[in-house]
Amino acid sequence: MLRISQLYIYPIKSLGGIALNSARLTDRGLEHDRRWMLMDENNRFLSQRENAQMALFKTDLESDTIKVTYATDNSFIHIPFTPLKQDTVEVTIWDDTCTGQYVSNEADAWFTQKLGINCRLVYMADNTHRLTDPRYTTEGTITSFSDAYPLLLIGQASLDDLNSRLIDALPMNRFRPNIVFTGGEPYSEDTMQHIIINGINIYGVKLCARCIMTTIDQVTTHKSKEPLKTLAGYRRKGNKILFGQNLTNIGEGIINIGDELQVISLQTDDRFMVV
Repeated sequence: MLRISQLYIYPIKSLGGIALNSARLTDRGLEHDRRWMLMDENNRFLSQRENAQMALFKTDLESDTIKVTYATDNSFIHIPFTPLKQDTVEVTIWDDTCTGQYVSNEADAWFTQKLGINCRLVYMADNTHRLTDPRYTTEGTITSFSDAYPLLLIGQASLDDLNSRLIDALPMNRFRPNIVFTGGEPYSEDTMQHIIINGINIYGVKLCARCIMTTIDQVTTHKSKEPLKTLAGYRRKGNKILFGQNLTNIGEGIINIGDELQVISLQTDDRFMVV
């Protein structure tokens, strides 16, 4: 039997994640997941790919704020769920452009001082609809400030298999999933086309191509060649290294650790087959 074993959200894109026992699925992924984002002076998103130091910002949910703690000096700031500012800006995430709402002058100053980069924090309001790639998803599917899709699924068996090939085992946080499940064979998430969790229909849409963020230790920011070096030997398709599957959902509701993943159908498209 397949069951959810871990749930994560990453409220501010590319900062630390939060482990949850229960999470609400919304029209664009898990509630609060990547609804905030840091951007540079050109209104382009910031990420650990260029700024590994971002891993040192840890996040926690409080009653009506996100508490962000900078691990280097334990200083912190509270980010309100409702931005203090009303003005908006067009922001860029990869090839997409969408609207972000400025959060506060205090947040801008704090992150600029800690990162040593001029940056601003923006929020994605409910009335901002960033569409996903129509080649892989149904019309009207939206996501937050995620890289491309609302959800990422990884099986614990997949990480266990990868770690059996590595000298030093890696934690799940290298891969920043939203949903982790136990049971099944390694990489069984690859071929899941339609699953149901707690009555909510969820669909596998695209295998996740991995980047250098997976090589950054989320505690020390130390970079290495793993896991990409090892994954390239058996999880490569063309010029992409694949680990985990991106998901979309139809319908909203609560999912919990311990919930069963009911696999309704499997993929038949060879794009989901890794040689």
